[in-house]
Amino acid sequence: MKAKIYITLKAGIVDPQGRAIQQSLATLGFSTVNDVRVGKFLEIEVNEENPAEAETQIKAMCEKLLTNTVIEEYRYELETLPLVKP
Repeated sequence: MKAKIYITLKAGIVDPQGRAIQQSLATLGFSTVNDVRVGKFLEIEVNEENPAEAETQIKAMCEKLLTNTVIEEYRYELETLPLVKP
């Protein structure tokens, strides 16, 4: 299974990198941009055929290592990988 994980700062948490990008875009003439939030994207393949077990593992990875749950939130999508024939 493959997990696509999206990590962003929670609403209300100041995003200085996003603010810098927004200001740079305004300088380049993109004045209609109201807000920019920067995050992380990860793809993780797990050797697990059971979707429920893969989901349990991905949640644990996010909670224990991949995110700072005090200031970040995450979401993920699970995708079944095609079987490789020998």
